Amino acid sequence: LPAFRDPKLLTKDEHFKEVPVRIYLPRAPSASKRRAVIFIHGGCGMFGSIRSYEKVCRYIARESDSVVMSVGYRLAPEHKYPGQNLDCLGAAVHFLETAESYGVDSGRVIICGDSAGATFSTSVCQELVDRTDIPKIRAQVMIYPFLQALNFNLPSYQQNAFIPLLSRKRLIHFIIKYLNKDSALEDALLKGSHVPESINLKYGKWINPDLIPDEFKQGYKSPGSASCVAQAYKELKEVFETTFSPLLAEDSVICRLPDTCIITCEYDVLRDDGLLYKKRLEDNNVQVTWHHLAEGFH
Repeated sequence: LPAFRDPKLLTKDEHFKEVPVRIYLPRAPSASKRRAVIFIHGGCGMFGSIRSYEKVCRYIARESDSVVMSVGYRLAPEHKYPGQNLDCLGAAVHFLETAESYGVDSGRVIICGDSAGATFSTSVCQELVDRTDIPKIRAQVMIYPFLQALNFNLPSYQQNAFIPLLSRKRLIHFIIKYLNKDSALEDALLKGSHVPESINLKYGKWINPDLIPDEFKQGYKSPGSASCVAQAYKELKEVFETTFSPLLAEDSVICRLPDTCIITCEYDVLRDDGLLYKKRLEDNNVQVTWHHLAEGFH
């Protein structure tokens, strides 16, 4: 679908590495090269599009006087995981390589996403830490990110289990659909019986309710540890990859990530994912700005 007409913006539809993108360029002349935002939309990797997020991207471009590139990654389950991550990575790399042709200062490019879009943008940042052939991402903005699939009984998952629009049950259902797995595995994800004890021991230092500040733990009850079901682990191995659960990345990667802004909402099952990542970044001396919406929801 064509872009909306906007008197303050010029829009271009292009393909970067076969991935459709829409670029929003402020029409007003600029005395210097502009900043840019790589925007990756949410929707559990299965919903959303460039068009459905056009109002958001136009607003960002106008209000920040920045060039915005919106990524139209291909959707699951037709386009299988990790195709979404690869589409976002390919488009981001191409934009960084060609930023100056759009009047952009290649040293002032940030990446931003909401929900699954924040997952993909975080994955892109982690993938690029070793790249020396392209400009560095200046900062990342994570709007209520999904970051781990090991523990769905953290305080925020218990407190907001039945809150629309993203209940705990619906989130788990979407994960199973996104990975194109049997719906019978939903119960294993909920209980944590897809996680072997060795993985719990390895990542418990990062995914642990004890790391959540007390003010966010009202009414929390520890569910106890679930016995691992070998078949569930075998079927759901993808969830332990850092492209799916970026919170599991090693400190050697985390410490080299760019400045980060994290936005969390009180009435959101994913709230604690953001809080745990915030702590990991701070523990690794990454500059973090955190905004919490006390009355916000997913």
